[in-house]
Amino acid sequence: MAMLVVVALFCWSAVRPLYAQSNSFTVLYNFTAISSRSPTYINSDGVDPVGVVLSDNTLYGTTGMGGSNGEGTVFRVNIDGSSFTNLHTFTLSSFSSISWPEPYTNSDGFDPQGGVIVSGNTLYGTATGGGSNGDGTVFRVNTDGSDFTNLYSFTALYLAFEGSTNSDGALPSAGLILLGNTLYGTTGNGGSGGAGTVFRVNTDGSDFTSMNSFTGDNTGDVIVLPSGGLLLSGDTLFGTTPGAGNSDFYGTVFRVNTNGSDFTNLYSFTNGIDGSDPSSALVLSGNTLYGTAEDGGGAGNGTVFSINTDGSGFTILHSFSAASGYYHQYSLNIDGAGPRGLILSGNTLYGAANGGGSGGFGTLFRMNTDGSAFTLLYSFTALAWGTYTNSDGAGPGGLVLSGNTLYGAAAGGGSGGTGTIFALTLPVPSSGIAQAVNQVVISWPAWAANYALQTAPDLSSGSWSNLTSGIITDGTNYLFTNTPASQTAFFRLQQQ
Repeated sequence: MAMLVVVALFCWSAVRPLYAQSNSFTVLYNFTAISSRSPTYINSDGVDPVGVVLSDNTLYGTTGMGGSNGEGTVFRVNIDGSSFTNLHTFTLSSFSSISWPEPYTNSDGFDPQGGVIVSGNTLYGTATGGGSNGDGTVFRVNTDGSDFTNLYSFTALYLAFEGSTNSDGALPSAGLILLGNTLYGTTGNGGSGGAGTVFRVNTDGSDFTSMNSFTGDNTGDVIVLPSGGLLLSGDTLFGTTPGAGNSDFYGTVFRVNTNGSDFTNLYSFTNGIDGSDPSSALVLSGNTLYGTAEDGGGAGNGTVFSINTDGSGFTILHSFSAASGYYHQYSLNIDGAGPRGLILSGNTLYGAANGGGSGGFGTLFRMNTDGSAFTLLYSFTALAWGTYTNSDGAGPGGLVLSGNTLYGAAAGGGSGGTGTIFALTLPVPSSGIAQAVNQVVISWPAWAANYALQTAPDLSSGSWSNLTSGIITDGTNYLFTNTPASQTAFFRLQQQ
């Protein structure tokens, strides 16, 4: 918790305002251009990176395609962009008539769309296809690339069409969460209802259990690829389904206990002003869930929403603006289109949009948890037609925040046209002081909801305390009014 701004008030002394630096965007790594499109995209390091996670000073992630076999990779790279390492290249798959829609089998899986999670020196993830039956795998690999293990291969589907059934699920496209020695995840197909499952499996691959099989009817009990993954709170899992619900297949928010009991559909989207296709994981603060819907809303470009964990209080926090162009990508607007997931820091939400912005290929944004102070942090540049390259990437997602820096992956663009890993250093909020009659007013921007104004009688004691009353907002700034006394008072903004 580094001290960011310190201001001393000496009775009526005037203090000049402090100003923030601007955002600083850096491409940490450009994935290389493809050398072959047959049988799929081939290069040395991967194509279409999917998010990142951070451990110490290292970012870990997956690519859905590419690598020497074209089936995807697991990688790591330092936060300064150095020491990129391909930890695992998924093996070439072979055709099998066992399953559908990806009837290709191998030993380890392919197309790891869900990224990885890290626990100690071990990474865990899912592969959407491949494995012994062609329906995907759960895997682990050490952070140094050793000891890759296929923990579980999903069983064959009964018939070769979407909605087909099996005992455990098929096509896991989302990441995992870990509690103790148990991994929890979702599949986008299969199960007894033919529409996906919530499952658990031990970290050694034992005791696989299908906890809930979603049905393919219009009841809200369905998952359709891609799935946004799960959020764990206590013994309750929260998730989203991009399809189905009680409103003509526009998606839901649900919860289910970790033992598989008490499945509850908390909300069904209508494709109206509330949005549709909530295909990213949720975040939680207190009893409030926050999430994104990629489509719908006032202009059809998605929403940011909140909802209580009991299903009450659904609120639209932001509706992305109208865009000119084709769908989300290639469309231009002021804030982005097709939001993909959120991260939470204090009272501030950070997110990425897959398209829109001034370049048409995505944005990074932040906003307060009450929906105020929406701020565009960065717009990705347009792609060059034909090569699909640019300077920064396209289609961002999978963000992580460390200190004052956002890290993430862009699925396309960059110098190779195959994606980037990037960092965005955020500005430190500025504070200002003004005299009003017999009072002094301290102000700082409303977007800095995850900063607290603190006070101390001197700088040597280190006895700083948060000011919790007397702070108001005018929509643009927070304002604290102080009546000067004879003694000195010190104030600072501190990130929470």
